[in-house]
Amino acid sequence: MPHYILGIDGGGTSCRAAVADAKGRILGRGKSGAANILTDPDNALIHIVGAATAAFEEANIAPSEIGSASALLGLAGSNVGDAVHYVQGRLPFAKADIESDGLIALQGALGDSDGAVAILGTGSIYIARQGSDVRYIGGWGFQIGDLGSGARLGHALLQESLLAFDHIHPSSPLTDAVMAEFNSDPRDVVEFARVARPGEFGRFAPKVFAFAEHNDPVAITLLRASAQTIDEALDVVVARGSRRLCLLGGLAPLYRPWLAKRHQPLFVEPEADALTGSVALAAKRFAADARERA
Repeated sequence: MPHYILGIDGGGTSCRAAVADAKGRILGRGKSGAANILTDPDNALIHIVGAATAAFEEANIAPSEIGSASALLGLAGSNVGDAVHYVQGRLPFAKADIESDGLIALQGALGDSDGAVAILGTGSIYIARQGSDVRYIGGWGFQIGDLGSGARLGHALLQESLLAFDHIHPSSPLTDAVMAEFNSDPRDVVEFARVARPGEFGRFAPKVFAFAEHNDPVAITLLRASAQTIDEALDVVVARGSRRLCLLGGLAPLYRPWLAKRHQPLFVEPEADALTGSVALAAKRFAADARERA
């Protein structure tokens, strides 16, 4: 059995780590920057190690012990094989298993029970579990998927702001506020969007919810369209048998009142967070590995 185990939750906004003993008892936690291995694998590696180091330091364990730890990493972007192989070969841990950040969120939210989670943050993904059967919906990344995510909502807001600037669509206080951030110069918007990462688009998403509370017509239109994509995915999850749904991620509480009435009775509160789920899965997996070696 490993001396220490690490649970790591790496997403598009931040990376959190927890070091635990072999039984899964958490000894220390740490946090660092974004860890999406698909969009920025090199910085993801830096932040993974940074969060792990911070966790060891909080636990008063020498950071040099990191090299002997076994880690389970739930990472955004893990559904692309090349990204996983690139990162896995460069991790400093004695043993490292990379899983979807959705899987650790599912474990944290539902424990060992059946049900599904919808993770609505910088990206979006849906995971359902019945017994040992785990199924994924979405989570295909900002460029081609992640509907309902903060990144896609922020991107849609910038697009709508330019349409309003060109008088193609009506403007609103929301689009005016966005253009003011860019000195009312569409070229600044274009330059930002040209190099922006999903998390940078995502920082505009809370603004849509805030303006919707004041009946901003553009905000309401954007949110209705985005919420519809979430409801469509939840329909598939429910059709496959899930009767307990957890909404997770930074945008989850903001989206909930915008989602369809048919889903509201199925929503339950999560038991714990994704980092707790990562540690729990790590304890199970590496304890099983130890038994096989014994």
